[in-house]
Amino acid sequence: MKTIIVSRSNGSSYSCSETNTQTLLKEPHRHPGVFVARGKEDMLVTKNLTPGESVYGEKRISVESSAANTGAVNGEAAPATKTEYRVWNPFRSKLAAGILGGLDEIFVRPGAKVLYLGAASGTSVSHVADVVGPTGTVFAVEFSHRSGRDLINMATHRTNVIPIIEDARHPLRYRMLVSMVDVIFADVAQPDQARIVGINAHLFLKVGGGVVVSIKANCIDSTAAPEAVFAREVTKLREERIKPLEQLTLEPFERGKPYQWLVWPT
Repeated sequence: MKTIIVSRSNGSSYSCSETNTQTLLKEPHRHPGVFVARGKEDMLVTKNLTPGESVYGEKRISVESSAANTGAVNGEAAPATKTEYRVWNPFRSKLAAGILGGLDEIFVRPGAKVLYLGAASGTSVSHVADVVGPTGTVFAVEFSHRSGRDLINMATHRTNVIPIIEDARHPLRYRMLVSMVDVIFADVAQPDQARIVGINAHLFLKVGGGVVVSIKANCIDSTAAPEAVFAREVTKLREERIKPLEQLTLEPFERGKPYQWLVWPT
């Protein structure tokens, strides 16, 4: 079991042609399923699982492959194809901020099964769904019914997302909906976050699986110094047989807020 503690927004899209030097070029990121769009400003992007649709008004980029690169079919040149990508805003997603911050491993990859605790309205979940693709699954748990409505609406267009409106403190309530998973991502911002992560990991995480946890100090103890809060959380995670390997802040995307850690079980 491995674990991590860790644009315009008008929805417009435009085409990028390989022959147009003024537009963007796309290349794979070192994390599978994540890409970088290179242009005047480099942007983190994911391949849109539902082309033509945005989730939160994010910018979309349509990259065209020329017929010369698609090969020939029955002696005739194949038509050019377009692939749409969505810009992954690190100011709205802690996971994107962690990737840009240099996380060595996120455990989220094509075909993976992900348990996402604290899914909110589905902004980050939608990008995770893009990364795991149609062969993967995201079990998205959110306690708030208001945010849950947006999450459910997003999931109607992304069939690899299973929305679960339930309290992550009580995983037995949704045990019949969740299979064993490859990775758990937790962004619940609760004082007992370490316990929540632990009980879900013991129930659903595969042997050799990973965990990504975002820790926001003032949501756990607003009276203590952030360093002391983080140290206590590490101790609690160790008690859950999880030990941190890597720690990073999310600045400048989350100033003075969460840390993320890469952790493994003992």
